[in-house]
Amino acid sequence: MNAQIPVRPPLPMPSRTLALARRWGLDFFSHAGVLLVMGTIVLPIVWIMLTAFKTPRDVYSLDAALLFTPTLENLYTIFAHPWNLGDKILNSLIVSLGTVVLATPMATMAAYAFSRFEFPFKKFLFLLVIASQFIPAAVVVLPYFLMFKAYGLLDTKIALILVNLSIVLPYAVWMIKGFLDAVPIEIEESAMVDGAPRWRVLAEIMVPAAWPGIITAAVFSFTLTWNEFLFGLILSKQDALTLPIGLIGFRTERGDLWELMASGGLMITLPMFLLSMLVQKHFVGSLTAGSVR
Repeated sequence: MNAQIPVRPPLPMPSRTLALARRWGLDFFSHAGVLLVMGTIVLPIVWIMLTAFKTPRDVYSLDAALLFTPTLENLYTIFAHPWNLGDKILNSLIVSLGTVVLATPMATMAAYAFSRFEFPFKKFLFLLVIASQFIPAAVVVLPYFLMFKAYGLLDTKIALILVNLSIVLPYAVWMIKGFLDAVPIEIEESAMVDGAPRWRVLAEIMVPAAWPGIITAAVFSFTLTWNEFLFGLILSKQDALTLPIGLIGFRTERGDLWELMASGGLMITLPMFLLSMLVQKHFVGSLTAGSVR
């Protein structure tokens, strides 16, 4: 005799209507929350992009907030004398790329040492590396200033590269170590049993396995260096001025030149946007690798 499966009676009409209203309400608030967050993020970027192509008159006109005749005069102006923003962009590129080129292999080797080797005070030293991230930049800028002044390195790109290394290295070591920890040690031991030296294991096994993390660390290092402001303000005067410091020059006797400042801000934002598009797959790979560790 087949057992009868009890059939749940349908919900009465008021309960069904209430459940439907709840679901619609949750959907509404979820979509509204997403739109609010996206608007908070996107609106300033859109406003900067619009302002970069406005005339000074349109910047202060509410009627021209969205509808205006675009102009490229601002872009020509910021690269001409006396602003010379092109020199500051070149300085930012040299400092950012120099920092990334030095920080990436240094962080990879340090992360490999923390991941695979045992040595005295290992946990304490790694904690010290991570804790250095929480030291405010304003605390260490004066010692850096005095040190670089004593060695004649003030207002040089070398000084900015060295300072930015101290900023990005702790983060890069921490991120890359997590990816190296995820690589099974048996693969490394098997390669060494077959006669592969340590440097070859690192170059041909560990680095490709942790490549998404290394790329992600390099991108964040570039971003932090590209946007760095305080050290560039204190340690550079003329020859090594970077792009964020160049925006200060748009504060003149007649007030803030918002159209020129927005054009300079566009020059800062555009490389970051293009870089994020190029390395998007590596970001996805890093998130996936971290989720299955």
